[in-house]
Amino acid sequence: MVIAVLLLLLAGAQRIVSTAPSVTEMLYALGLGDRVAGVTTFCRYPSEAARKPKIGDYLRPNLETIVALQPDLVIVETTGVRRVERLPGLKLKVLEVDDGTLAGIYDSIRKIGAAAGVADRAAALCARMQAALGEIRRRTAALPRRRMMFVAGRAPGRLEDLIVVGRGSHLHELIETAGAANAFGDVAAAYAKVSFEQVLARDPEVIVDMGEMAQTVGVTEADKRAVVALWERQPALAAVRQRRVFAVAADLFVVPGPRVVEAAQALARMAHPEAGL
Repeated sequence: MVIAVLLLLLAGAQRIVSTAPSVTEMLYALGLGDRVAGVTTFCRYPSEAARKPKIGDYLRPNLETIVALQPDLVIVETTGVRRVERLPGLKLKVLEVDDGTLAGIYDSIRKIGAAAGVADRAAALCARMQAALGEIRRRTAALPRRRMMFVAGRAPGRLEDLIVVGRGSHLHELIETAGAANAFGDVAAAYAKVSFEQVLARDPEVIVDMGEMAQTVGVTEADKRAVVALWERQPALAAVRQRRVFAVAADLFVVPGPRVVEAAQALARMAHPEAGL
């Protein structure tokens, strides 16, 4: 009996609840899908995650549901909803991770790997990601650093109430990895509200617009074309004149997990199709 308990402890957490899509993606990338006991309604990748028991959405996790799943580990984001502060009081083991930057993503993967007894897998995953991102940097290093603006939110159908990526977001790092320059990289916040006049002043050479497609499920090519057409009414912008306006609807851009490599590759293709990525 004692030996069995020791083996279980060495194996790490066996029933894990994820309270964020990024955490869920990390767990699956580490080969821990069979240990995932519950996820949020926003956890859609990989497809197996969508079939796991739901604990509520990212903003409103249901603590009673979490307790009922009898997890031996609940993983939360540092920046997440503070309702999870009650979890330790419910006698649940909680691991808090901060994945707001690339360094934070690597650190989160390592922490999760250690808690689940798969530290070697975590180290290997981080090494693969770092190598892949390094290759993108190498392939784009000698190319022009085109000004890129990533629109994370705005008023539907209008170029108003624009929310763009600033220096505090992991997307800023991915833009730079892709060989571009963040048009709003001097803004300290992760996401900042800006006016259209400010956009005109920065004159981005590449516009990536996810503003109307935070809910990525069900977005059609016609929806994307409508977004591009919205910007095409502004020929004063370099991105419009050079036909570098892209409408995107993919969680990989906004979920700070292992798929940041795919996101960086996609951004590099938009900024530098000549790089052949």
